Amino acid sequence: MAQQKHKPSNSSANLGFESTLWSAADKMRNNMDAAEYKHVVLGLIFLKYISDAFEERRTVLLAEKSRGADPEDPDEYRADNIFWVPKEARWGKLQANAKQPAIGKMIDDAMVAVERDNKPLKGVLPKDYARPALDKQRLGELIDLIGTIGLGDRENRSKDILGRVYEYFLSQFASAEGKKGGQFYTPRCVVQVLVEMLSPYKGRVFDPCCGSGGMFVQSEKFVEAHGGRVGDISVYGQESNPTTWRLAKMNLAIRGIDSNLGPEHAGSFHRDLHKDLKSDYVLANPPFNDSDWGGERLREDPRWRFGAPPTGNANFAWVQHFIHHLAPNGLAGFVLANGSMSSNQSGDGDIRKNIIEADLVDCMVALPGQLFYSTQIPVCLWFIARNKADKRFRERRGETLFLDARKLGRLIDRVHRELTDEDVAKIAGTYHAWRGDKGADHGRPSVERDRDVRRSTAGKYADVAGFCMKVGLKDIRQHGHVLTPGRYVGAEEIEDDGEPFEEKMKRLTSKLEEQFSEGRKLEDQIHRNLTLIDK
Repeated sequence: MAQQKHKPSNSSANLGFESTLWSAADKMRNNMDAAEYKHVVLGLIFLKYISDAFEERRTVLLAEKSRGADPEDPDEYRADNIFWVPKEARWGKLQANAKQPAIGKMIDDAMVAVERDNKPLKGVLPKDYARPALDKQRLGELIDLIGTIGLGDRENRSKDILGRVYEYFLSQFASAEGKKGGQFYTPRCVVQVLVEMLSPYKGRVFDPCCGSGGMFVQSEKFVEAHGGRVGDISVYGQESNPTTWRLAKMNLAIRGIDSNLGPEHAGSFHRDLHKDLKSDYVLANPPFNDSDWGGERLREDPRWRFGAPPTGNANFAWVQHFIHHLAPNGLAGFVLANGSMSSNQSGDGDIRKNIIEADLVDCMVALPGQLFYSTQIPVCLWFIARNKADKRFRERRGETLFLDARKLGRLIDRVHRELTDEDVAKIAGTYHAWRGDKGADHGRPSVERDRDVRRSTAGKYADVAGFCMKVGLKDIRQHGHVLTPGRYVGAEEIEDDGEPFEEKMKRLTSKLEEQFSEGRKLEDQIHRNLTLIDK
């Protein structure tokens, strides 16, 4: 796999220590495959993260010792949502012994000790660093490299650091691991749009394909930022990938978020861990266009109220799974590939039509291209409302808002884009103004609630050519139940994702070369077979 270079940046898409991690990859990738390396590094980064937070708090407690503070009392740390790190697990001790042959066992013992003293982490941390196949010299060098990265101090704890590290690893090792395009961490700015639009102040928040838990983290931050209490929302989720499930448990445990992610990893379609859950909010970024979801075994599933989804594409299986788990006044916001808005293949169009005719589609948002690190698949946001007459908002039955945000965002490097805070506010504010938020009690203090309502509805909603348009069901029918915003807002409809021409040509050329190579292999095989027959 060719080495990729990354320039440090202050953007939310780039942490600034990619080159350090990649240096470690160069040292270790000859000794293990990419997936194994990723797991090794993430465990160490987690240990460094909690150790940094612990040491920062310990420094404060040592300074306050004369006033009765006890730096060796675990409760002094837990009260501040910081894990107690026993002496044998502290990063300083591990780094001091990084060159010792027994360093693998020391790390395993450290993980066991952390789990022993912190119940939320029981059964979550990796504990296989002592295995003979893991080069201990390389492991020691990796510890030294990670030791140069600040992770768990107060400033860095305000970021979704583990999720962002995971995003980086998926983007770097996707081809080596054979990952599909949809299996990646959701960029923070996309999660912010979903959370700001849904405004999950109080109730049950569900993500049935939760990845590293970023949706939950942003939901909790949203509640705190708007004057509410974090305990006012309950978090439910599940994740099919065991490594990612453990990462989500780590990510949420770090923040003291009490979550129900099930007793183990499991796929939502075939083993729904929350069968009876009716959630107030669904936030999700499911795998795009998944063709290997086992749909042939679920043809009569009761979740398919709007039609059996095609076995070759799980997009509308996910949509119906989300709807199935919504409470009577529940709201859902999720990411899907652009094809979901217009495809008529294998019954997709009929399912989409049935969902539209049931008056469930509240808002559609077309996003700019280049937001994701790991895929060039163009994406959109769907917003579903089970009850458009919900008294928290104005009645909007028979109406859908279309937002075309493809021209928003800023390039942070040649091939990556992110939405700014102003972009997020523009999208969410337009939705709230159209929705007519009435300031219903979401569990916030009244001053905060009234301020946000004034801000979100400042100025009445108005259609803006090229950006937003409220559309009636009749017009959507006339467009064949296609939900592409460009058809309605007056802008030129472009299904393309905005992928740079140079990158697109490189990708297409590479694909053609692969096809030609496969063709030549097939020809050679046929020639060999014919030669054997002649003999």
